[in-house]
Amino acid sequence: VASAIKELFVRLYVAIAESDGHAVFSPAVKTTALILVVGAWMVRRDNPIYLLSFATFKAPDEWKCSHDDIMEMMKRQKCFNEESLGFMQRILDRSGTGPATAWPPGIVRCLKDENTKADRSIAASRKEAETVIFDVVGQALKKANVKPREIDVLVINCSLFSPTPSLCAMVVSHFGLRSDVETYNLSGMGCSASLISIDLAKKLLSRKGLRKALVVSTEIITPNLYHGNDRGFLIQNTLFRCGGAAMVLSNNWLDGRRAWYKLLHTVRVQGSGETAYECVYETEDKNGERGVRLSKDIVKVAGKTMEKNFTMLGPQVLPLSEQALVVWSIIVRFVLRQISKTLISYGAEDTAAKLPSVKPYVPDFKRCIDHFCIHAGGRAVIDGIEKNLNLKEYHTEPSRMTLYHYGNTSSSSIWYELEYIQEQQQTNPLKKGDRIMQVAFGSGFKCTSGVWIKV
Repeated sequence: VASAIKELFVRLYVAIAESDGHAVFSPAVKTTALILVVGAWMVRRDNPIYLLSFATFKAPDEWKCSHDDIMEMMKRQKCFNEESLGFMQRILDRSGTGPATAWPPGIVRCLKDENTKADRSIAASRKEAETVIFDVVGQALKKANVKPREIDVLVINCSLFSPTPSLCAMVVSHFGLRSDVETYNLSGMGCSASLISIDLAKKLLSRKGLRKALVVSTEIITPNLYHGNDRGFLIQNTLFRCGGAAMVLSNNWLDGRRAWYKLLHTVRVQGSGETAYECVYETEDKNGERGVRLSKDIVKVAGKTMEKNFTMLGPQVLPLSEQALVVWSIIVRFVLRQISKTLISYGAEDTAAKLPSVKPYVPDFKRCIDHFCIHAGGRAVIDGIEKNLNLKEYHTEPSRMTLYHYGNTSSSSIWYELEYIQEQQQTNPLKKGDRIMQVAFGSGFKCTSGVWIKV
């Protein structure tokens, strides 16, 4: 195909340069025009997706709570027994979160006096959503120098709060987006949803013309404070915090000169089976109290989905030398299994048992990725991925610092991490041409990943 296209352009050039009759343009002008046509064709084939800007929510001081404040809020709900309070205190102490993470006003209000309970109403929830979303959208549009009416696609993900009218309608109304803007409201996808939203926006921008998309990722804490004593539900009360992020995307190659990053790859993997489906599950406990139950199998399920995700992502980003080692590992393991089966079939079990055991080769993603934004789901999540991928401390520093300063902000956490890399990290400074990988996990069970390049 490439040879045929090359031959076509050569013939076209010869026909223009050596045409008989009156020459309207000089050969130099004709050559320049041909180069521009070829360049435009190549640019259109690229289908670039640029990140023009992003912004994260910084909570006001009156939203911020220490560990002692959090435990006092839990006590003042007057619904937790001593065993549950002790369990939440231990989880909080080991969580990796810092002394000033954000809780919404509807819950913080109970610190005023012992008789004031948390306000989990729709009105309080909507107020939290407006405060977070309006702030990040305004910031992102300003940073990108994009007017609200220039937005063609709007995608908002919020897992546990999906009011009517939708959060998309709320943004369209407040900022005055065009009446023909395409809006998509995603819910129930947990902490993995931001990259799912980015992937959706990428597909929508690839449809037709030069367009811009606005993506918003957040989680609303107000209506989701669990008021029971089932341990499977209590973890959500100590780990999740207020947060949000907004991103402005463009598929116009002319925006590349002012963009912050270019999207290279997105991969999403959906687990299957009852164990994966129920390891993050919204339901009621035996007393009818609603909450999100986290299964003990979540670490194992997350590991399997991440392995599948990286298996799909690897061929797109890993150098050939790493891919060759992976293939060689698979071949050796297969051959050894076949030899073992053959020996056992002939009654040589002792000989089969002496065959060497070859572990699967884990490719070195550090050879193709410069920075890692690992979802700040908790200290154990970060520790596990650091160990499995053989990362250095400076690779997981953005995730640990995000967890410490902001807690688990659900789907938006990967953007706090990218912001840390971009503005604060000294141990591994961001440079033009660096590649950044974002990895997140969510209910269902899902693992999503995205790779960006700094432009």
